[in-house]
Amino acid sequence: MAEEKSTSDCSCNADKVVNIRLMNIICYVKHFARLVAFFVFLATGCAHSPVQTASTVSAGDVSSPPQVTEVVSASLTSPAEIPDKPENKSNGDEEYPDDIKDEQTATIADPLEPFNRAMYHFNDKLYFWMLKPVAQGYSSVVPEPARVSVKNFFSNLGFPIRFLSCLLQADFRGASTELGRFGINTIWGIGGLMDPAANKELDLQKQDTDLGLTLASYGVGHGFYIVWPVLGPSSPRDSVDIIGESFLYPVSYINPWYYWLSVRSSEVVNATSLRIGDYESLQKAAIDPYVAFRDAYIQYRLKKVKGRNQSPEKAKPQDK
Repeated sequence: MAEEKSTSDCSCNADKVVNIRLMNIICYVKHFARLVAFFVFLATGCAHSPVQTASTVSAGDVSSPPQVTEVVSASLTSPAEIPDKPENKSNGDEEYPDDIKDEQTATIADPLEPFNRAMYHFNDKLYFWMLKPVAQGYSSVVPEPARVSVKNFFSNLGFPIRFLSCLLQADFRGASTELGRFGINTIWGIGGLMDPAANKELDLQKQDTDLGLTLASYGVGHGFYIVWPVLGPSSPRDSVDIIGESFLYPVSYINPWYYWLSVRSSEVVNATSLRIGDYESLQKAAIDPYVAFRDAYIQYRLKKVKGRNQSPEKAKPQDK
């Protein structure tokens, strides 16, 4: 009888453990389903939003800014800077420099335009409805010097991506610079919160490179244009950097997944708080924001590729 009791107790305990685990799994599935439903709702609602194009905007409408239709981001990836456009020349005989001519003729195929426009609207709503309000509240509480330190900390964590990219490009000078920056900023910069390596005495500037630029250095083209939900504009070549980040970025190894999501979200909110208004100011001059951001993206990436292809003497880091 005692053995039967112990056996029944063990079976009851095992059943309780199994039930608890099943309840946890069901709870996680419910949260995930709600998150997916939320994104589907935004994407479906935004996909049917009307888009103004150059052919549908009259001359009187040009003076008023069109609706913003994409997040300047960073993508949860690092935020892309938009290159400045050259001023219009009144004299038709004046010529632009060669680099400006190249930027004007830069194009990229867009076979997925319907999907891209839908994701474009989705990212726009995500920025204005969620990211920007949170970033504004965050910036009102946290002073700018502290936010810059947080930015430096996450930038220091991105060392493996930049270091490997320099090695794959046979840029050993850049790789040694990144290695020196990481050591100095980690030790004397209090874990990367400060950037003493960039001081004039040391002048070890961060290498502006990634795995997408590494493929470009081997002659791999952009491919076609694609807008990822949340992550923003990209291409098949530059999407390799998104995959590489999941393996090389230390934050990706935080477990469980909701801890990783909270840390990654904090990084994005902090970065957005330091550049609120950049996206809004750019869209005011755009008749069709989707086309404007697509052209700005390809010009920006082309400029970075050319910067990496320059000789070390010409490609000197810019002072901050």
